[in-house]
Amino acid sequence: MSDKAILEFQGKKYEFPVIKGTEDEVAIDIKTLRGTANIITIDPGYKNTGSCESAITFLDGEKGVLRYRGYSIEELAEKADFLEVAYLLIFGELPDKAKLKKFHNDIKAESHVDEEMKKILDGFPKSAHPMGVLSSLTSALIAFNPSTVDVSSENDMYHAIVRLLAKFPVLVAWALRKKKGLPLDYGDDTLGYVENIHKMMFKRPNQAYKTNKVVIDALDQLLILHADHEQNCSTSTVRIVGSSHAGLFASISAGISALWGPLHGGANQAVLEMLEAIEADGGDTKKYMAKAKDKSDPFRLMGFGHRVYKNFDPRAKIIKKAADEVLADLGIDDPILAIAKGLEKEALEDEYFVKRKLYPNVDFYSGIIYRALGIPTEMFTVMFALGRLPGWIAQWREMRLRGEPIGRPRQIYIGEKARPFVELDIR
Repeated sequence: MSDKAILEFQGKKYEFPVIKGTEDEVAIDIKTLRGTANIITIDPGYKNTGSCESAITFLDGEKGVLRYRGYSIEELAEKADFLEVAYLLIFGELPDKAKLKKFHNDIKAESHVDEEMKKILDGFPKSAHPMGVLSSLTSALIAFNPSTVDVSSENDMYHAIVRLLAKFPVLVAWALRKKKGLPLDYGDDTLGYVENIHKMMFKRPNQAYKTNKVVIDALDQLLILHADHEQNCSTSTVRIVGSSHAGLFASISAGISALWGPLHGGANQAVLEMLEAIEADGGDTKKYMAKAKDKSDPFRLMGFGHRVYKNFDPRAKIIKKAADEVLADLGIDDPILAIAKGLEKEALEDEYFVKRKLYPNVDFYSGIIYRALGIPTEMFTVMFALGRLPGWIAQWREMRLRGEPIGRPRQIYIGEKARPFVELDIR
């Protein structure tokens, strides 16, 4: 293969180097294009534009492959826990027992959130969307941790990362408990990372906390499956905000806001809202499957197919099993979940959906699990953010350590040409 690409424009030829990744992905390096040819490329949504080189996550949508640092998502979901995966994503290798124990202990030591943060939380009405609350509280952490992270210091970087991994679950739990009108909880340092998150969210003041291994395992897997997903909207936001040398907390807060949108992290919330609408209309799944296949009908079947995966979402294969186990263990009789299972069965058997590979995706199954656990619909995207936190941190850290330049996309201007100013009294 040639190690250069040639662009011919208006009788002139321009050569550009070709970059090849470790998984044989090929990219044309056009960073000198404007300087040499005075032209730019245009790619709305950046669907064909590589914004960086990254060693964190590999994704092949056509083959349904997802790997973190070279490890398959299937193996990680089966054999690792969320904290191990977080360490892997951020630092590049799986931790040994000593490193993992230190990592967890360091996180527990930083888990206290300043009491004055509660005053900020009190300022939100119960009706506030939890994602808005989470974004604001994450940004507010800057005020209580004002020192700038010295990215050249491994010690500084490590402590900033540990601090955020420690405090973020507390903010997530507070957002839920605010929504439910429950007193705030700091959890229990004797528990594992994910089990402690579950306790902080669901412990009731008048009841002893009881652990459920099936539930904790499912939650652990969900967080692993959401931990990173290459250069998506929120991750790109974290990197571009961080490229201005904005701090870690500010960059993550921006990522939370990007994740909030219904086309991104809000997709699992949209799934449940769709299921509730179907139930309110009588619960006829066949009717809505027919509507989904009718091109003239505006109805969209949420939670099926994926923007990147052109095959079965590998994460959905894993979490489908966990969803079945959670529903069986909790024995929930919920018409919404019954509708979800009906849609799943029909989509997996319907030739129209099978031919187009419109399979249930991770948002479909995560929505089912979160509802079964009693998590309010508005909290679904918050749970997504909790899982994605290690990926955001890893991407921010990589971007800063590589010394990437500040993000500054170009544009093609389509407005008015130069024109004279018209005085107010003669307009």
